Amino acid sequence: MSRIKRLTQSYSKYVAVPWRDDAAAAQRVIFCVYHETEELRLRAKVDEFEIATRAAGHDWVVFDLTDSFPNWLASQRYAKSYFQKPNLLSTLLPKYLGYIEAEFDAFLQDKNVSDDFVVALQGVGSLFGFLKVKEVVDKLAPKVKGRLLVFFPGSYEDNNYRLLDGYDGWNYLAVPITADKEF
Repeated sequence: MSRIKRLTQSYSKYVAVPWRDDAAAAQRVIFCVYHETEELRLRAKVDEFEIATRAAGHDWVVFDLTDSFPNWLASQRYAKSYFQKPNLLSTLLPKYLGYIEAEFDAFLQDKNVSDDFVVALQGVGSLFGFLKVKEVVDKLAPKVKGRLLVFFPGSYEDNNYRLLDGYDGWNYLAVPITADKEF
């Protein structure tokens, strides 16, 4: 059985467990951790996560960060200058998180997301080198009253997450789901 199939099964078992209403924002976050080389396989199977979520009686939406950086940069007044001199981006990057947050707020409102939704966050690998996933999750998690599912290409070991195995890891209170961990 493939690792993505095992990841889907682990997620399916977890999402079927009744949700606590009194969980803090950080405890409502679920990280589905998979090897970064399996990104395309996971994207091809995202519908299976949706099926598992709906079978457990919850609603489902996907917020994709994949194109967020180019869309944000193209919307900047001096975008052409940043392409010519990328070192100038460092002064502008703090505004990128605000852009993601505003887009996420509009997305939640547009989709009419309620307490019974799983909001899947896809494309977090595209943040590599620009923002830390922890910063983004810390901003977005309190906005989701149901569950925030983060598709995380990287590794998890001893409560430590590493995006694309490139950054030093960080500890987080989220529920980790891997292909090797059964619920």
